[in-house]
Amino acid sequence: MSLQPLPLDGITVVAVEQAVSAPFATRQLADLGARVIKVERPDGGDFARGYDTAAKGLASHFVWCNRGKESLAVDLKDPRGRELVGRLVADADVFVQNLAQGAAARLGLDAATLCAAHPRLVGVDISGYGSGGPYAHKAAYDMLVQCEAGLVSVTGTSEQPVKAGIPAADVAAAMYAFSGVLAALVRRGTTGLGGPVEISMLESLAEWMGHPLHHGMHGSPAPVRTGLAHAVIAPYDAYGTADGGRVLLSVQNDREWRRLAEQVAGRPELADDPDFATNTARTANRERTDEVVGAALAELSTAEAVARLEAARIACARLNSVGDLAGHPQLAARDRWREIGSPAGPLRALLPPITLPGGAPARMGAVPALGEHTDALLKGLGLSEEEVAALRGRGVVA
Repeated sequence: MSLQPLPLDGITVVAVEQAVSAPFATRQLADLGARVIKVERPDGGDFARGYDTAAKGLASHFVWCNRGKESLAVDLKDPRGRELVGRLVADADVFVQNLAQGAAARLGLDAATLCAAHPRLVGVDISGYGSGGPYAHKAAYDMLVQCEAGLVSVTGTSEQPVKAGIPAADVAAAMYAFSGVLAALVRRGTTGLGGPVEISMLESLAEWMGHPLHHGMHGSPAPVRTGLAHAVIAPYDAYGTADGGRVLLSVQNDREWRRLAEQVAGRPELADDPDFATNTARTANRERTDEVVGAALAELSTAEAVARLEAARIACARLNSVGDLAGHPQLAARDRWREIGSPAGPLRALLPPITLPGGAPARMGAVPALGEHTDALLKGLGLSEEEVAALRGRGVVA
């Protein structure tokens, strides 16, 4: 039986993008088969290329967000450069941009302008705070939006708020941009029309704040920061083990508490003790609850603690490092790792989380060098070698 094609095979995306939010969104499209043309500045390209050199000399953010794309280095401030990009957009299905608020409109590359000129185009504007309102032109880096969205207020310990260790605002916006493109393409399939899609980092992350938001805006106090613990469930935390590891466990109901008391802690009398028998009681007596669990696990190695908790059917996990994730046995057993090409040579990369059984494998292309595809793209527009060389000589392309 032949494999089904990738769902976005035949879709062309042009992206004027930088940092994480737009590049991560368009990488999802590339993985699903779309052709993604990444438009970069000739003088250094996407500034995420310079964030670090951790991936064999390449920037880790850039490697993560930009595999499978074609890089076109062109000066959009030059009318000749804008004209070239305009010709690419005319034949594209999707356009994505996340320039500073107002910059795309000044270049004529905002979704409204492009979709008016090309009715079948899906045009995506990603911004920090949206196109209107008092924050529209406010600088919007991931950490700042995490703070504005209240994420930092519920992340950390009781003494210290902390930002998430991943760019949560960028990723939230990227995933809504990705799903917004897919929805708009489905609508185009029935109406023949594309149209603008607007994504705000603040609004995306505010949606992800749904639990603490609804917990705190209807008259109840907002959830407090509890580190790895849970504000309204106990026991729910990480506990040290005899070999220096830490194991996180979560007791979701009183039946599970009974099993933990009897089979893990060796304290069956606590199953019916009114200070511990219900989640409300355990939460009110959180310190004592944690002492009971902590004392039991402190006598066991990490492997022994996990084995005992699993035997008692208590949800648990090791508190892994990033290195542990890279060697995680579940990812290995499910064959989730691949090698992708890059200017630095082969790099490990995870398959995208969307798995399509019976379909062609994800298109995990190489990470492009800056301007790697400039010549091919311009020749595809009908420019001669001499014309490309002339543009390069004038600094319009690289």
